[in-house]
Amino acid sequence: MGANKTLKGHKLLIATPWEVVPGFLDTLKAEFPDLEVVSHKIAWALKPAVLGDDVFEDVTILLTFNTLPTPAQAPKLEYVQLMSAGANHILKDPLFTDTDVAFCTANGVHGPQISEWILATYLAFEHQIPQYLEKQKQARWERDNTLLEDAVSKTVGILGYGSIGRQTARVATALGMKVHAYTLHARPTPESRRDLSWAPDGLGDPDGVFPSKWFSGSSTEDLHAFLGSGLDLLVIATPLTDNTRHLIAAAEFRVLAAQGKGKTYVSNIARGPVVSTDDIIDALNQGLIRGAALDVTDPEPLPDGHVLWSTKNVIITPHVSGGSTSYNTRVLSILEHNLRRFSEGQELTNKVNRKEGY
Repeated sequence: MGANKTLKGHKLLIATPWEVVPGFLDTLKAEFPDLEVVSHKIAWALKPAVLGDDVFEDVTILLTFNTLPTPAQAPKLEYVQLMSAGANHILKDPLFTDTDVAFCTANGVHGPQISEWILATYLAFEHQIPQYLEKQKQARWERDNTLLEDAVSKTVGILGYGSIGRQTARVATALGMKVHAYTLHARPTPESRRDLSWAPDGLGDPDGVFPSKWFSGSSTEDLHAFLGSGLDLLVIATPLTDNTRHLIAAAEFRVLAAQGKGKTYVSNIARGPVVSTDDIIDALNQGLIRGAALDVTDPEPLPDGHVLWSTKNVIITPHVSGGSTSYNTRVLSILEHNLRRFSEGQELTNKVNRKEGY
């Protein structure tokens, strides 16, 4: 792909559940004067919106969450910018499987707010905030004299050291915690530990300097070596693929328990099916793990009356950790960043690997 600085001949369709601020459109017009831009405000829903065939006919670039045309509807489409950090919802879509259209995620947009959720729920559990809130509702001044364990010198293991994991490492390090990272591929050199994906300026871990230990590999033995490395907090931040479904199950909870029963707190902000629901319920009930914070579940939404709601030592939120007033502006920043690379004929940032599914 050669350079096309003005993006002449290209048409961008923005299909989002919010109105695009006029200032952003003015910025695009100034930088790419020949780019045609149209937008459709669609409802925010898990089910894709239905747009007419003529909407996609001349579109070459698309910003969306899950509203995708068929290959026949969009014969000129070259690049899809997703609004989500994950790509699991499009992996079986014909536009992904049957074409060479480039898909890019919004990896990096969630790092600040999700890292805050991870540490907030962990600290809330350690400081017994849920229990004290219940006592507050009952107007009871009643102190639990059990001494809490603060975060200093604790070890956080981050399963999937992407943008969310790297920002979590930054925040955890500021609290005095040690970081163990786990990635599918080996990162033995400083260069290999660099992060080439998008991140807000000054955040994350672009050079991969926070982990004191780095684990990698695709085997069960590799994963268990990481899980058995003395983790006080396990953060699950790996993409959902066929290989990561039920990646954390009974055997893994036994590994965590072997380093000290009730030592590890588990936080899942990835996707519900990465963790076996039945097995994490058993692990919590048996005290194999210290507790859990789950922003994602399997099934999701979690049905009323499901046993997980009443399992001890668990904090559950309804997939809200990624929400932020800055979400939209960060998505548009990623789009603008990639449009610039697209116009210069460069490789797009956050491009989904068709072989690995993220």
